[in-house]
Amino acid sequence: MSKTVVAFDFGASSGRAIKAEFDNGKLSYEEIHRFDNIPVYENGIMCHDFKMICSEIDKALQKAGRIDSLAFDTWGVDYGLIDEEGRLIKSPVHYRDTRTEQVLAKVFEKISPEELYAETGNQIMPINTLFQLSCEEKNNAKKLLFMPDLFAYYLCGNAVCEKTIASTSQMLNLNKGKWSESVCRKCSIDANIFAPLCSSAAVIGEKDGIKVIAAAGHDTQCAIAAMPCEKGSTPAFLSCGTWSLIGCELDEPILTEKSRQDELSNELGANGKINYLKNISGLWLIQETRRALKRAGFDYSYNDLEMMARAEKPFSCFIDPDDSLFATEGDLPQRIKDYCRKTNQAVPQTIGMVIRCIYESLAMKYRYAIEQIGENTGISFDVLHLLGGGTKDRFLCQMTADSLGFDVVAGPTEATAIGNIMLQLIALEEIGSIDEAREIIRKSERVKTYKPENHEAWQMAYEKYINIISK
Repeated sequence: MSKTVVAFDFGASSGRAIKAEFDNGKLSYEEIHRFDNIPVYENGIMCHDFKMICSEIDKALQKAGRIDSLAFDTWGVDYGLIDEEGRLIKSPVHYRDTRTEQVLAKVFEKISPEELYAETGNQIMPINTLFQLSCEEKNNAKKLLFMPDLFAYYLCGNAVCEKTIASTSQMLNLNKGKWSESVCRKCSIDANIFAPLCSSAAVIGEKDGIKVIAAAGHDTQCAIAAMPCEKGSTPAFLSCGTWSLIGCELDEPILTEKSRQDELSNELGANGKINYLKNISGLWLIQETRRALKRAGFDYSYNDLEMMARAEKPFSCFIDPDDSLFATEGDLPQRIKDYCRKTNQAVPQTIGMVIRCIYESLAMKYRYAIEQIGENTGISFDVLHLLGGGTKDRFLCQMTADSLGFDVVAGPTEATAIGNIMLQLIALEEIGSIDEAREIIRKSERVKTYKPENHEAWQMAYEKYINIISK
């Protein structure tokens, strides 16, 4: 019996709906709706335009026609607050808003970073939900819903908290599988504000006869569920989009002091495993640079920028992609020049040099993260599965293979949406497990393998890169 589902895959800059049909073990899918997810400002605060996104959900469902189910996946950490009447109090705040810039020190007066990491296992980042809540007015709030759960609530009226998205919050104790009592108590957070936790691939309600499913709310976990790896293997993965999340699957979290200092994160996967990873600022750097150039009157396509970068000399200068200088909107080309000047490097003089600097710095940071993950897990990786939109960027894929010194298997491009779809099919009892889903994906999706071509040159440049980001 065939099933037709819609995966809503929302990123912080765009959203789309993918309609899929699963019939006799074969999957086909197509994008039926896409929209720009442009932040709005309310009282000087950067917010997500929730009403606009909901209107786009309605448009997509009108286009979809008859379907059996739907599910949402989104970026992590952000949330909406619901009052006692069940209404959204205000637009959800965007994680790139600057309100959390000074909040870490205040939270650390209540709980040390060492204890916080030992309790939650999350890479400590100002954008995490805990720090957002710590500067939030919660007087009228009765429930907190993370973004994918908020959209599901909009449709079916049932409030749940899917576990993978909860694990991005800096408040979930992974060993106990529940909210950390000590973190909530010390940070004055009432744990009753959270909706009941639910597992991935769970039916949570209905909308006009359509089953509303909690797939894996965090888009990264949807992408990893679609990783076309062999059962029992432990490859490295890189979910590459606006953010780059690089890591591997483990059976247990790693909560050591070294892991904390290496800024590695433990997040819950849709299959119950721990995704041990590092959050790296990804293609946001290219996207925001392009926007900055457009504001300055230069309307280049992404292909134009890549061609300019290819024409430049390699290894002229590097940045740390995760430096706070590059975390917010603005003139990224100028900030990159300022960073290079401050670190006594050649200052990029052309747009191509700026773009090449970003690409090479990302590929170097991927190697840096893989080495840290290897040191903490004892695993020696020999293949990286690159998933998501970054697979279309052949320049970055090849650079990543050259930097790592081993094969990069790129694909599927639609990993996040496919993972969402497969988890819906598990909830509908059409597929038995994520391992079965991965086997289907291996047989049906195209991937491309990039082999190292110039690792020796990258090895020499890597030493320069490490010296620069260590300053």
